[in-house]
Amino acid sequence: MTKTFEEMLEELRGIVRKLEDGETSLEESIAIYERGALLVKQCEDLLDTAEMKLTELGRDR
Repeated sequence: MTKTFEEMLEELRGIVRKLEDGETSLEESIAIYERGALLVKQCEDLLDTAEMKLTELGRDR
């Protein structure tokens, strides 16, 4: 099941909180950082798609 942009953003916020709390082991920090990097890429892709759609809609006027 694909997460929405908002769900991914919330997960990213949780990752940032966890990385900042100082309670995470190095191994876990690396793993959640990798997850965060993937989420950032997915969010960027969604935003790029939305921007293209908006641009196309603007041309249709």
